[in-house]
Amino acid sequence: MRTPYFLLSSLLMLLTACNQPPADGTMLTCGPAAPAAFIIRHPAWAAHASIYEVNIRQYTPEGTFRAFEAHLPRLQQTGVGILWLMPVQPIGQLKRKGTLGSQYSVQDYRAVNPEFGTMADLRHLLDEAHKRGMHVILDWVANHTAWDSQLAQQHPDWFTKDDQGQFVPPVADWQDVIDLDYSKPELRRYMTESMVFWVREAGFDGFRCDVAGLVPTDFWNDTRQALEKVKPVFMLAEWDELHDPPFLKKGEFNANTGLLEKAFDATYGLRLRYLLDSIGRGQQSTAAIDRYLKVESARYPSTSYLMYFTTSHDINSWDGTEYERLGKNALPQAVLTALLPGIPMVYSGQEAAIKKRLRFFDKDTIPWNGYPLQDFYTKLLQLKKTHSALRNGDSCSEFEALPVSTSPDVYAFRRRQDEAAVVVAVNMGDKPHELTMRGLDSGTFRELFTGQILRLGETSKMLLTPHSYRVYELVPQKE
Repeated sequence: MRTPYFLLSSLLMLLTACNQPPADGTMLTCGPAAPAAFIIRHPAWAAHASIYEVNIRQYTPEGTFRAFEAHLPRLQQTGVGILWLMPVQPIGQLKRKGTLGSQYSVQDYRAVNPEFGTMADLRHLLDEAHKRGMHVILDWVANHTAWDSQLAQQHPDWFTKDDQGQFVPPVADWQDVIDLDYSKPELRRYMTESMVFWVREAGFDGFRCDVAGLVPTDFWNDTRQALEKVKPVFMLAEWDELHDPPFLKKGEFNANTGLLEKAFDATYGLRLRYLLDSIGRGQQSTAAIDRYLKVESARYPSTSYLMYFTTSHDINSWDGTEYERLGKNALPQAVLTALLPGIPMVYSGQEAAIKKRLRFFDKDTIPWNGYPLQDFYTKLLQLKKTHSALRNGDSCSEFEALPVSTSPDVYAFRRRQDEAAVVVAVNMGDKPHELTMRGLDSGTFRELFTGQILRLGETSKMLLTPHSYRVYELVPQKE
């Protein structure tokens, strides 16, 4: 799914994220209250979390849970808070694509793909992640199954049929899967019970829900309540509520709305993703970022998270690598998606700066090459994890776009809470730009990537080289 935005620009904006309860359980009141329909309360451990998408199949030569487990110390050190595992269930054989098939063609909802290991291996992985303070969510495919799934064999009446009474794919291009019919109460009950099974039996902490808007919102609402009876969970919807997803014909589907009201903590910030792609190609100016943020702040209350990223399993395999799509702006855009108000996501192999499209239906191990961007992502995610102004959904944290340049290639902003602040500036153009830091209170700052200490204020000037980025953290004044 992909998309755009609209509206007036504003050089200085205050955006609020969501009201998070402090440790004593009282509710913050810095920003406007969410509408009554929005009842989601995020788990406390999500407040400073970044998401890391794990492609078990391609992560190691073995492609197993046990082999991936060896990477947990590195990911913990990087600052990852939430591990998102792509689907772990067995894959259908009938009409399979490639040699191994799509991980989104589920054959048995309550079993483990032997390609990856055993249920005991999976439980061990989750236990080890939990010991390191990380949480783990499972990619859940509720909309469709494999042609030869257990459900297709045992409950064929739970599926959508054509005029000839035959199974049908949910989307024309998805010929390896068939569509489920959520008008069936028995299907809804089975699917909810299956999700509860993975939380209770394996220890998952929530779900990333594939094409969530193709499944009725009331199903997700009811399922969230069932999951919360087991433990607090984090729910991520693969969806964008304002536009039809691009794999459907225009007007073919009216997107489900209200996903973030009662069911999901987060949804994809897809419009920002494709906006940044277009800025990188010179098709739009960075002023469009302000317009995008203004629309999103009006659309979503402070209780919502939007997930920002530069690539994912879909984008890498089908649209191209970061370096194909973004070129020299891959890292400046990674800085933006990590530090703009939202929850950031990093995909397997980004710390290796991989410049290859990973095959989707076949084995294609990530070439790690010594992890050349490990330090880059560690600095970003650790800052996100520890800085008080960067909490997910904190209505007391201010966001301001800084009017530092008239260039269509430059964007700068400040995030601030009380005396803590972070200033970010990126240049996505081919020419250097000197910035005057208008709108910035004087203070001593430390640059995140170089450690340089300098004084910045209203009259300060900063030179941004082509395709570069700067992140400054305000150094607290000594008493």
